[in-house]
Amino acid sequence: MVPAQPAFDTGALQPGDAWILMDGDVPGAMAAAEEAGLRVFRLPQLDMAIVGASAASVALLEAHFGVVATPDWTEQLHLDKSVPYIDVPAVRDLVGYARTGPTVLVIDTGVSSAHPDFQDGNLAANIRSSQNGGVIDAILQDVPVVDPSGHGTHVAGIVAAEDNGIGTLGVAPDATIIGVKVLHGGSGSFGAVIGGILYASDPAAFGAASCARADIINMSLGAVFPKSASGAGPLVGALNQAVNFAASQGVLVISAAGNNGVDIRDFPSFTFVPADSGSGLAVSATGPVGFALGATNFRRPASYSNFGSGFVQVAGPGGDFVLPGDDVCAVPTNGGPPVVNFCWVFDLVISTCRGPAASTTSYCFAAGTSMATPAVAGVAALIKAANPGISLGALKTKLFQSADDEGALGNDAFYGHGFANAFRACTE
Repeated sequence: MVPAQPAFDTGALQPGDAWILMDGDVPGAMAAAEEAGLRVFRLPQLDMAIVGASAASVALLEAHFGVVATPDWTEQLHLDKSVPYIDVPAVRDLVGYARTGPTVLVIDTGVSSAHPDFQDGNLAANIRSSQNGGVIDAILQDVPVVDPSGHGTHVAGIVAAEDNGIGTLGVAPDATIIGVKVLHGGSGSFGAVIGGILYASDPAAFGAASCARADIINMSLGAVFPKSASGAGPLVGALNQAVNFAASQGVLVISAAGNNGVDIRDFPSFTFVPADSGSGLAVSATGPVGFALGATNFRRPASYSNFGSGFVQVAGPGGDFVLPGDDVCAVPTNGGPPVVNFCWVFDLVISTCRGPAASTTSYCFAAGTSMATPAVAGVAALIKAANPGISLGALKTKLFQSADDEGALGNDAFYGHGFANAFRACTE
């Protein structure tokens, strides 16, 4: 006798009506939910799914199919002259660059499609999660994206802003950027981030067989919460699985360590994700104090950066904002008029911003581990470009061994293996 299908509540979704299904008969639960007209987003690589449904309907799925349903939390992301700090110009002089480089997928707020530094093919595609009632239910491919916050555009420019004679220049202009917008209005769900990681690692599973798999994933975002929080364990586990799946496909996952300014090992009851997820790499940030006044302390630990023994793997330039006072400085540019601003502003990282034309609105200053992470992702892309076919393990080893040892001798809590050095990474 065929068991009766549960009678689902198919009314309007309310805030919080998004759930990640795992364990048990997930395919059966997905089929029943889809047949009932519920919103379902499949995560086939992990045998999981995201479903938009009331708590009553989810309870029926758990009872009938033995699945475990965890609320899909929505969390705030970490928002927050880096290129010369990691010896990138010397690499360009040595190896040059061309639009044949690795693919770096930026999971963030999207990348502004109209920005002048993403017009020569370095922005291959923009992907965005589609949300109905706050529930991710699709990944839309190659769509125009406006990035109101400018965060994702800033991050992407640090990686690969093109060499077009205006604005800024990325660490790896040969890299190809794919922007994946999973954050809406400054926040996003765990399910959307997991979906972005899986899309980057296996686009064919999402109907994009013609799209290349990413070589590197950059996540300048994160969340901190108590490990004891209701539903935290399954969500952390799902993120671990997603990051490890990416690694199984040869994809390097690089995440921001976070901007709480703490040693995370002092907070063992809290989890920091995705920086501490799976086999990915966490990046801490450095920043000068008084660059416009002549300071060269670019590798100084940034005041806000998280750190921790065994947590941070490598450090990169993220800027800082602790120079006291509001004195005004003028900093020369390459052939143009000087830039005039508060002296402390020049300790931040300048990169592409949300403006659609070549103007002062097209570039902005920011600081954070969000900025350090794409600098390291750019170095990883340079290594990939100089060593076609390099394995994930060898890529990590080269990134670590070529980093400059800073702080305590050897692997330490703030710098991990060291401060990323692009020249050494591509020549040693």
